[in-house]
Amino acid sequence: MVGKKAGLNKVIEEVSKGVSLSGVVYMKQGDEVVSKAAYGYANRSEKISNSINTRFGIASGCKLFTAIAICQLVQDGRLSFDDRLQDILVYDFEHFSDDVTVHHLLTHTSGIPDYFDEEVMDDFEELWVKYPMYTFRELKDFLPLFQHEQMKFTPGEKFHYNNAGFILLGLIVEQVSKLTYQDYVGEFIFKKAEMDWSGFIAFDSLPSNVALGYIDNPDGTWRTNIYSLPVRGGSDGGAFTTAPDMIKLWESLFNDRLLSEEYTNKLLYPHVVVEEEVNYGYGVWVNKRNGSIFKYHLMGYDPGVSFRSSVYPNHDIKLVIPSNKEEGPSDVTKGIENYFTGR
Repeated sequence: MVGKKAGLNKVIEEVSKGVSLSGVVYMKQGDEVVSKAAYGYANRSEKISNSINTRFGIASGCKLFTAIAICQLVQDGRLSFDDRLQDILVYDFEHFSDDVTVHHLLTHTSGIPDYFDEEVMDDFEELWVKYPMYTFRELKDFLPLFQHEQMKFTPGEKFHYNNAGFILLGLIVEQVSKLTYQDYVGEFIFKKAEMDWSGFIAFDSLPSNVALGYIDNPDGTWRTNIYSLPVRGGSDGGAFTTAPDMIKLWESLFNDRLLSEEYTNKLLYPHVVVEEEVNYGYGVWVNKRNGSIFKYHLMGYDPGVSFRSSVYPNHDIKLVIPSNKEEGPSDVTKGIENYFTGR
């Protein structure tokens, strides 16, 4: 791969321009950065271009942070994967099964109701008609959206992607650590991984060097996503980070700086089969090819946000593609994979 950088960068350039990528492509093989490029505007009105170090929202990409936090607390003996939800949190979950465990929440197999069920809801913005997005600053603010609803299935029965489960995991982090979720992640993940440009930034107090998220309308007009998402991200999504910082996260995880080798392996283990060779670990997707692991990866999609990040262990490659519009990273990821696998 290192000897093919020119061909790789040509593929990235062609695919990125073909899908009008607005974001960053950052890729390392081993310790060498083999590709880095920025496209589009962080601020369209002011024509401020994205750069390699622009901070992007990553939506559900930050579920990995939550999984790492939980694994750290288990490693420290302060929690167990088999602990039951009802024995940890004191909130009222009147219809929830008594058998829901931390493991079920981590693997999207809990069966609890979700506050945004992607199988029955098309528009994330529908949530804010009844519950204004500017009131969502703490994890507990999400509870009224799902805590009194009925179970969807028996815990452990199947995989069903669930954002509410990760809200509950964040509340568990707060309960056990006695810190806010955001402060815990800042201290024990971002700081340890030297992710100096990462954080949970409120939309109404954005600092410099942050990409605004853009929603493109069919008629060619556009709007930002500030009225489409909670005012501050939490344990199910919404952190801001840079592409180089996300590489630091992967490197810290795989070098056992965030967890011991034992618990890193627990997090990365394919705990549940989603479909065929697509599996899910703790907060991370695990894809196989021909029976062996092809990649560990993260996906994030919100109004005005799309994000892909992957680690290919057999190729020693780490890839990060954040974007401040709703499409692009998936196509670029596929183009890169086809290039280095010869497909």
